[in-house]
Amino acid sequence: MPVSTALLNRPLAGSCSRAWRGVSRPLVCVRSAHVAATGSTADEERVWEATAQVPFSGARIGSFFQDRPVLKNPFLEDALLRGYLSRHLPERDALSDLCKFGERVANEVDEWGRECELNPPRLVHFDSWGGRVDHIVTSPAWKRMKDLSAQEGLVAIGYERSFGEWSRVYQMCKLFLFSPSSGLYTCPLAMTDGAAKVIQSIGISSAVEEAYSRLTTRQPESFWTSGQWMTERRGGSDVASGTETVAVPQTDGSYKLHGFKWFTSATDADVTLTLARVQDRRGATTPGSKGLTLFYAEVSRDEDGRLKGIEVQRLKDKLGTRQMPTAELLLDGLQAHRLSEEGRGVASIANMLTITRIHNSISAAAAMRRVVQLARDYATRRTAFGKRLKDHTLHTQTLARMEVETRGAFLMVMDVCRLLGREESGVASQLDTNLLRLLTPVVKLYTGKQAVAVVSEGLECFGGQGYMEDTGLPGLLRDAQVLSIWEGTTNILSLDVLRCVARSSGMVLHAYFTHTKSLLASASGVSSLAPAVNSVDRALSELKDFIQGAATKAPGYLELAARDLAYSLARTYTGALLIDHACWKGASASDTYTALRWCEQDLCPVVTRQARGCYDPSTPALDAALVYDQPTQDRSVP
Repeated sequence: MPVSTALLNRPLAGSCSRAWRGVSRPLVCVRSAHVAATGSTADEERVWEATAQVPFSGARIGSFFQDRPVLKNPFLEDALLRGYLSRHLPERDALSDLCKFGERVANEVDEWGRECELNPPRLVHFDSWGGRVDHIVTSPAWKRMKDLSAQEGLVAIGYERSFGEWSRVYQMCKLFLFSPSSGLYTCPLAMTDGAAKVIQSIGISSAVEEAYSRLTTRQPESFWTSGQWMTERRGGSDVASGTETVAVPQTDGSYKLHGFKWFTSATDADVTLTLARVQDRRGATTPGSKGLTLFYAEVSRDEDGRLKGIEVQRLKDKLGTRQMPTAELLLDGLQAHRLSEEGRGVASIANMLTITRIHNSISAAAAMRRVVQLARDYATRRTAFGKRLKDHTLHTQTLARMEVETRGAFLMVMDVCRLLGREESGVASQLDTNLLRLLTPVVKLYTGKQAVAVVSEGLECFGGQGYMEDTGLPGLLRDAQVLSIWEGTTNILSLDVLRCVARSSGMVLHAYFTHTKSLLASASGVSSLAPAVNSVDRALSELKDFIQGAATKAPGYLELAARDLAYSLARTYTGALLIDHACWKGASASDTYTALRWCEQDLCPVVTRQARGCYDPSTPALDAALVYDQPTQDRSVP
């Protein structure tokens, strides 16, 4: 009995279980149910019974647990972010704020984001007495996100411009830290920023003066968010033919909106911008984009709690972004104010699209950074096949490839933010303006696709745990998928690039080639970067030749090549940015290594695929035949 008592009280050797940490765990002794082998004695049998150790019994689940990855301050953990800011925005106040905010994200905000995921919004159509109320109920964490966004100036920074032309970079760096932990609150912030930009660019009239102040304030009690209600039943990106909503003029100069909005993000917003067709006295409207006008409306309720002029039909059931309320809305006499000139609605939302596409790109780069950060931390904790994951060279190689993609995305997004800041501060050259016009759709389409690939690879770094919902990791992938869809799919944005080139008579491409070449200048005498410089130089030359040759082809030729052309622009420009960053005085060996690795890939896929005949006149028919191939009817099959 003394031996058994000692065994029962002894903790299991080598255990790393967090669940049992600090708790004395008894071993379980069982008696043998079989007959002792021939020759064994009764004393030997009793000794075996007393010393037999069974690690599982009843509800106990054994001694093996995997250590979870730990989210540390994302500002302090990101070498490239800190290096970039040390080079371009070394102001102590900005760096100190970002460091403090990073700590808050890791220790406080990340839990709120998880709460938003676990407690998604729900729609309450009727009150307890049958009255139509259409309340969208969100979690307390979602409401805390709104207050935090105001306090931290996540929209306001871009309009205060405390750091001049670098204010947008500062703002977007803060959103970069916030986005993966935000519970998708970055989506209403993107639309709020876009609405403020449109109001500012059109002119702050008395009808929207209060709204602009509230959209850009740091006071939580005054802060408003904006929706963006553009998508209707006939189509998303094709607003010209898809918008059916009509605006009926009122005697006081306002309008009443009537229509059905098929997809409205952040439906719990305080205000919204939307497109509609103004009716004349006979009730007629102008078709096409020329008939679209931009309107501003406030979301309010009457004394009985009913929404004024709005009915919420249902909340959307989405693959990801479940934290954010997205709804179908019937506009039934919603009071609104005209923002743009009649028929200038599409032109007036151009500034909004620039802002929201940049926000989208920030979220994409941030998703990549977060999954790499977690996977990197996990690799220092997880042991498999006798050693830590970080000591398996193939695993580290995979992480390094993800890191290269993440760094490239970050620099490309930040450069677009730099260009936006220069334009808003009035110091942009014509080259800067043209470059911003071209790169905005390019950076959005490319980082959106990168994010899905990198986050998917990142989940694989956690093995089976990357697929388990209770780890919170699958949500990163589900939420990343929206980034290549929202604000224009990859193909739509590729065609936007072509339109941008055509409308500028090629000046945006001239700006692109000029600036990309200038980024390589500092590396002219750096031998370690020569392979990367040569790759970018070759890609630029090939791009020029392709564009000149494509100009002589039939109009459909460039459309067929549009996606590959956009990818080529993105990869080549990012390569030049990585080379440029590797040349500044504070650069590290990792900066050089990143540039070399990035430039090893095919920087100019549009030329590679052209050589394979991918854009030949026969290709569309062959593509269609392949996609819509039907099996030959077998007469023997009844």
